[in-house]
Amino acid sequence: MSAAAENPSAGTTATRAATATAPLVEAPFIEERVRARVITDDPLYRAIPVALRFVPDEPLAVRIVFPADLSPEGTDNEWVFPRALLEAGLQAPTGTGDVRVWPCGRVQAVVEFHSPEGVAVVQFDIAALRRFLRRTYAPAPAATR
Repeated sequence: MSAAAENPSAGTTATRAATATAPLVEAPFIEERVRARVITDDPLYRAIPVALRFVPDEPLAVRIVFPADLSPEGTDNEWVFPRALLEAGLQAPTGTGDVRVWPCGRVQAVVEFHSPEGVAVVQFDIAALRRFLRRTYAPAPAATR
């Protein structure tokens, strides 16, 4: 399965893409590697590495990439959704589509992903998400010769 989003609107529709060997996006892009926690019924949580990505050619979108070992297909699992949704969800619950975001206390945020296969609930440190979002607004470095 493979899909890409072209500058999604401020709505809440997300595109999920799986990639086998090559990433869906090409450099240059901004990437922040963070640890997230998968929330389940089990009182113990599972920490996972997650990549937050921003492609300047798609300025309205952000990407969250989950590692291949979490996917039944054995491929990276990439979700593309509006950057505005992630920003708004750090302040108040938002989203009605495939991706929903809400603050969880003062230092955590929850991102909920809906797909035909089910729902995944993942908790992030708000500081990491804000740091990533700040980087998405930083001016791009000038090209060198």
